[in-house]
Amino acid sequence: MKKSFIHIYTGNGKGKTTAAIGLAVRAAGAGYKTLFAMFMKSFQYSELRIMDKLKENIDYLRIGDDNFVLKKEPPSKSLKQEVKNALDKVYLKMMNKEYDIIVLDEICVSIYFKLITENEVLEFLKNKPDDVELILTGRYCPETFYSFADLVTEMKEVKHYYQKGILSRRGIDS
Repeated sequence: MKKSFIHIYTGNGKGKTTAAIGLAVRAAGAGYKTLFAMFMKSFQYSELRIMDKLKENIDYLRIGDDNFVLKKEPPSKSLKQEVKNALDKVYLKMMNKEYDIIVLDEICVSIYFKLITENEVLEFLKNKPDDVELILTGRYCPETFYSFADLVTEMKEVKHYYQKGILSRRGIDS
């Protein structure tokens, strides 16, 4: 990859993870290798199946879970340590240039729920190698990240069928 950039997909609208997955699939088609680090996603999402089929070009890690949010409890110390250890491993993979693209999916939400700190993620932004593309997703992105990014997209919910009580649909929303 000649020149690489930092992308941020944030906001309260649908499509942040979907945009990152689309980028990873497109990159796989061009022969690039992506590490897709999924934070706070313990559910069996449909996109995992396609990533399994593209495992020559897309590796993924599932880091932590979101059960504490549903229980309205703070994250446990062990969960925080698990996330920190995984984030450190991803950082090393980025610095060693093992992948062309690194996706930190729901990383901004992980900061919001205090699984990790803003400073820990800033290390990625400050030290990203020139030839590694970095994508951050999730609501509640700290605005301090914007100055490091080359592309910031804010997904804005205008209307959503969830408001009518329609739950997540397999293959469309999950």
